[in-house]
Parts: sequence; C-alpha cells; structure tokens
Amino acid sequence: MRSIGSAAAAGVAAVALAVVGAVAVLAVWRSGGAGFDVAWLPSWGARLAFRLDGLGALYGLLATGIGVATFTYATAYLPRHLEHEERPQAEGGRFHALMALFMVAMVGLSTAQDLLLLFVFWDLTAIASYLLIGYDRQHREARLSALMALLVTGVSAVLLLIGLLVLRAEFGTTSIPALLERAQGGRVVTLAGALIAVGALAKSAQVPLHFWLPRAMAAPTPVSAYLHSAAMVAAGVFVLSRLHPLLATSRPLLDGLLVVGLVSMAVGGLLALGADHLKRLLAYSTIAQYGYVVTMLGVGGASGAAAACFYVLAHALAKSALFMTSGAVTEATGGKALSEVGGLARAMPALAVGSGLAAAGLAALPLTIGFFKDELFFKAAAERGTWLAVLAVASAALTFAYITRFWTGIFLGDLRRPARALPGRLVVPVVVLGGLVLAGGLVVAPFAALSEAAAEVTAAAPVAVAAAYHLDLRAENVMALATYALGLVLVAGRPALAGVLAGFARLGRRVGPERAYVAGLAALNRLSNAIHDVELRDLRTRVVAVLVPAGALVGVGVAVTPFEGAYLVGSFSRRDLPLVVALAACALAALVVTRLRRHLALALGLSGVGFSLAVAYELLGAPDVALIAVVIETLFMLLFVAVFALLPRAVLRRESRLAVAGSRRFRDPVVGVISGALVLLVVWAALSRPTPTDASADRQLELAGAAHGKDVVTVILADFRGLDTLVEVTVVVVALLGVAALLRRGKLW
Repeated sequence: MRSIGSAAAAGVAAVALAVVGAVAVLAVWRSGGAGFDVAWLPSWGARLAFRLDGLGALYGLLATGIGVATFTYATAYLPRHLEHEERPQAEGGRFHALMALFMVAMVGLSTAQDLLLLFVFWDLTAIASYLLIGYDRQHREARLSALMALLVTGVSAVLLLIGLLVLRAEFGTTSIPALLERAQGGRVVTLAGALIAVGALAKSAQVPLHFWLPRAMAAPTPVSAYLHSAAMVAAGVFVLSRLHPLLATSRPLLDGLLVVGLVSMAVGGLLALGADHLKRLLAYSTIAQYGYVVTMLGVGGASGAAAACFYVLAHALAKSALFMTSGAVTEATGGKALSEVGGLARAMPALAVGSGLAAAGLAALPLTIGFFKDELFFKAAAERGTWLAVLAVASAALTFAYITRFWTGIFLGDLRRPARALPGRLVVPVVVLGGLVLAGGLVVAPFAALSEAAAEVTAAAPVAVAAAYHLDLRAENVMALATYALGLVLVAGRPALAGVLAGFARLGRRVGPERAYVAGLAALNRLSNAIHDVELRDLRTRVVAVLVPAGALVGVGVAVTPFEGAYLVGSFSRRDLPLVVALAACALAALVVTRLRRHLALALGLSGVGFSLAVAYELLGAPDVALIAVVIETLFMLLFVAVFALLPRAVLRRESRLAVAGSRRFRDPVVGVISGALVLLVVWAALSRPTPTDASADRQLELAGAAHGKDVVTVILADFRGLDTLVEVTVVVVALLGVAALLRRGKLW
C-alpha cells in the first residue's frame, strides 16, 4: 500500500509541476517575456542563456499545457496498465518522474539561447524518450522500439552537433541571437544548416527517417499522447523554427525542407489511410501533419512562418486528445484496432464528443481551431504557386479521410465489443482538449496572438496571423471546399483502395528505410562480433587490435602532411655521446628481451631497459624523474623475482619451452616495427618543430594564484586529478549500487 501511495503521489506531483509550469510560462509571456544570462563555459564563450520569447512561449505552453492533460490522464491509466502487465504499482513513480523530466527538458529546449545549451536539452529529451518508449522493458518489442528511436534520433543528433560546432567555428559564438545577426549565408552556413536540418527532421519523424515513430507506439498511451503529438516530435520543427533565419539564407535548404515535407505528407497520409491499428494510424498521421509544418517552413516568409506556428498549436491540441482516446478505447474494450471496435458512441458519449471535436479540428472543419490551421496553410501554399496549392488540397483531403475513418470506425456502426466503465480521469482530459479545439474555432484571437509572436521569431520580421471566417470565394475557402469534397470521395472509396494501400505498406516494409535500418544493425552486430572474437583471442591480439588501427591513422596523417621542414637532423657533439650510449643500451636491452626465454633473464632484461632510461633522464637534467624510474624498476624487478621464486619450477620450465605460434612468428615483429617506425616519425616531427611560445602554459601560471594554489603543479593535481578521482569514485559507487540492487532482488544467486 505504501508503494501504491508513493506512485500516486508522484503522479500528483507531476500534474502539479505541469500546472505550475503552464501558469509560469503564460504569466511570463503575458508580461512581455523574461530571461537570464550567466557565464557557463567561458573558454568556449558559452553561457547559460534562457529567454522566453514568442517561439519559446508557444512550445513551452505545449510542453506544460498538454502535459497537464496527459499527466492527469496517466494517473488513472498507469495503475491499470501496470496491473495488466502484472508489474508492481511502485514502478509508476519512475514513469511520472520520466514524464516530468521530459517536460522540463522541453521547456529548457524552448527557452535556450545558446547552441550548446540547446544541444544539452535536445539530448536530454532523447534520453527521457528512450526510457519512456522502453518503459515496458519486459516486452522485446518495447526494447527494440526504444533502441530504434534512440539510434535514429541519436545518430542524427551527432549531425546536429557537428552543424552547431561548424557555426561556432565560423562565427566565433554559440549565442543564438548573435549567430543569427552575423550569419549572412554562404557555403559554410548551407553545410551547417543541412546538418542541423537532418537532425531536426529525424526528430520530427520525417521521411525517410520516419520509421521509428510507428514502432514507438509500443510505449504506454500517455507517452504517445505527450511525446509523439506535442513534445518530442515537435522538438525537431522547433529547432528548424528557432534557426529558420539562418536556414532562410540558403534557398536550396528551404527547397529541401519543402520536398521532405511534401513527401512526408503523402507517405504519412497514405499509410494512415490504410492502417488498422489505432495508435499506428495516429503515428502515421503525425508524420504527415508535421510534414505540413516542414512544408510551410520550406515555403518561408511571413505566411509560411505563421502557418507553421499555428499548425503546431492546433495539431498538438487535437492529436494528443486522439491518442488518449485510443488508449481509453483499448482500456474499455480491449481492442487495439479499428477492425476490433465500433459502435461505442452510446456506451461512451462523453469520450465520443470530446474526441469528435478533436477529430473535427484535425480534419479542419469550421467552428474548430483546425479550420484556421488549414486556412493559413492554404494561403501560404497558394502564394507559392498553383502546383503547391493542388498538393496542399490533396494532402488535406487525405487528412480528412483518415481522421473521419478513425472516429467513425470507433464510435459509429455496430457495437463489436462491450465497453467497461472508465474513470473520469481517462475521459475528462479528452473532453477538455476537445473543448479547446472548439474554443479556438469560436474565439481564435488568443491562439492567433501566441502563433503570431512565435512566427515573428521564426521569420525574424513582423508577422500578422489573420485567422477569421470569410463568406466569399477567396482561394483559401475554395481550397477548403475542394478538400471536403475530395475527402468525402476518399472516405467512400476507401474500401476500393484497400488493396492499393496495403500494397503501398508492403512495399515500404520490403524496400523502405526500416528494412535498411534492420539490415545495417545486423551487419554492425556481425562486424562487432567478428572483431570481438579476434581481439579477445589473447593479450597480444588485443594489443595488435589497438596498435594497428592507431598506426593506420598515424600513417594516413603522415602521408597527407607536407614533409618540407618536418624532419630535421641536428648537430652531434662529443658531450652528446653519453646520452647516445644510454639510449643505445636501452634499445639493445629491448631487442634482447624479445629473444630471452628464461623468466629470470626476462626480468633482468626489462630492468635493463628501465635503468637505461633512468640514466638518460639524469643526463637530460631530470634527476627527480631518474630517481623515480630507478625506484620503480627496482621494485618491479624484486616483485618479478619473488613471484618466479614462488611458482613451481616445472611450470616455469614448461612455459619457457613453449614455441611461438607460426602465425605470430612474423606478425609480432612486423607490427612492432611498423608501430615503432610511426611513433618515430611522429616524435621526430614534433621535435623538429618545437612550439616557440606556449601561451597555454603561461596562462596556467598566471591563474595558479586565482585557483588558490602556490604553484601550477599543485593546481593541476588538485583540479584535473581531483576531478579524475571524483569520476572514478562515482563509477565505483554506481557499480556498488548496481551490485546491491541485484543482491536485493536475489539475481546474483
């Protein structure tokens, strides 16, 4: 009972945090915005800079406002889910904590005004989403889906980071406002923008990196309703919106966004029209709907920015309600597909009304906020050209068709399964969000004002969001009427298209990007296993596995480096003779060691190498280092001799008579010679061009006093070694905690 109470308390705390966050974001935005800026990484010029501007307010309100609804829904959904999965109720606390963490990460991402800070929160959303998608870790599908989402969004995040670092290297700042002021286009900006766009498009599940989102539906419904409608997938288009003034300096980048958006609209819409699984249908819909947003960002300008920002707002309200509807229907009936449910309007009237309003909003019917999202979309498309206006109508008709099929398939027709009664917290959030969709269609001014403020940041120019009903034949109204007509045709003709849609889905599974992902992952696993088998064969093989790749990289570096003046030969005088003799003795001792077979002789030979180096240190004027070398070599020689004295002589004789394997007889000398030669080249080149001045060393000497140390050595030991020790202690503590947890659960016995 105590664990159940703690989980419930965690749910209430998450809801309270979301409410406080939503009120705070709304209050700060209404007061004109605010922020703070303090030093973070001075050497990089990075700062802890946050500001709630119009764009941050839009996405911050989505993260917190939709969070209130989904967190409330989760307090009723999760206990039932855990009961179905036969898991302890105490695990609910972890779920609520992860959801709250994701909300905080989204708010941080929305308000970050520094590139590195933005990337930190970006990765934090990826980590939280991985843990939430794989929350049902006892199911293989959930684990694989979480891994897929992490790999696709994580690998693409590396491209995002590279793009951000390219911008910093080019413009010398990580401040987003300063960067947008300095960036005036060019090849570097285009390259960086392309890298950033790929990372953002993967996050927003745009074609061809869209396949992870339908698989992510293995997550519990609150995760889908929050992350995959209003939060995680919104992060990608948010970054595109935040950096849009930079992207807009390159027409090829905007054209690329336009193409990706249009393809995503088509692919997502067709897959949604043919889907049967409730949550997968909505996932395909999300791919298409964010394709609308990317298309508008590709159109650019004031109209494109206005349409994109308003569309994100309207879509989040409607889609999160529809995801929660699917979870409530599955909880009430046990059905997870349209073919398994139907006729639920009488049994669940409140849910039918709330989800009906949300579906009407996504279908862009009048008197809903969705009507205006399509109005702005149609206006921007028509301004770009007739061809885009036609494609916009076709895509909107697909949306009308699959959303109509979704809602009518659940609530109309014959009753296929009886419905159990649901707690109010599974229904009220849907009704509230549906009510907001309706309110936005009747009183659009507040929503338009928020979208307008966000669009002004995206467009870096004044923007007017003119959302209103017009009883005339302007282009937007004609396109809306054409959408309804074509949508009804698709609804009526959908049974005839079932075979074509199924074939399209099969084609995607056979030759689509998901198949390439699976094949690539399998190939990497095979390569990893092969390298593992080779590397772990023996100690020498492991050393070879390190030295050979390192030598290859060094060799490539040497090959592409100009040789002129790189390798200088100095003069030789009589006073250098003792040093040459010491180094020659060291080299000779090392060569002799490779031929010795007796263990005592090996120990003495290794000591000869060390003592020769100690003599060299002394001749070079480093008596302290020489003394340490002598002490260490003496201790190791005594240790080896003591160990050999304790070992049975028969074992030592047998080991000394072992023959070297034929494969190693030539491999080991070749590897040693090549590695030594490459090290010689690197050291020789470094000594041939000594640095005339070391500014970093001078700077460290200057800062020694500021670090409360009497000398630079003390400061380095205290700072770097202290930090290193702290990390090592942390690793040990984490390992001990893991062992303690396993012992507690009895998994080590």
